[in-house]
Amino acid sequence: MNTIEQQLWDYIDGNLDETSKKAIEEKIASDAEIKSQYDDLLKFNSSFEGIDLDEPSMSFTRNVMESVALVPAPVAMKTKVDKKIIYGIGGFFVISLAALFGYVLYNSNLSMPDFDMNVDFDFKLDQYITPTAVYSFLFADLVIGLIFLDQFLRKKVAEK
Repeated sequence: MNTIEQQLWDYIDGNLDETSKKAIEEKIASDAEIKSQYDDLLKFNSSFEGIDLDEPSMSFTRNVMESVALVPAPVAMKTKVDKKIIYGIGGFFVISLAALFGYVLYNSNLSMPDFDMNVDFDFKLDQYITPTAVYSFLFADLVIGLIFLDQFLRKKVAEK
């Protein structure tokens, strides 16, 4: 909506002060285009005044309130993680670490001749620990850490 149309609507509604009202009246009297726009807006406004507003029935509020009362109140969803799942995940990691430790011990050369304590731990770690393996391990630790952080924060909220 442009400014002259807004000013004409304010003039029709009577929302202008005296100086603005006189300025709009001069524009209407001097400019034929503004005069025709003013006449169109007056017709449009008078057609709105002729429209009857529909009123709801007397029992509308009561009917709405009764229908709202019939709907069951929403229940807060509570998610609960089964402890078997947590123990299963923990057991998986314990078994994985034990298998990794066993593999390292099996492939290492633990020879102790003559009590020299000459232990050769030549693991060739570059061969086993690749950046992909490290990133995968860190990602799994991050996911587990986020799960435990979520449980911790949920307990804090539940205590409040």
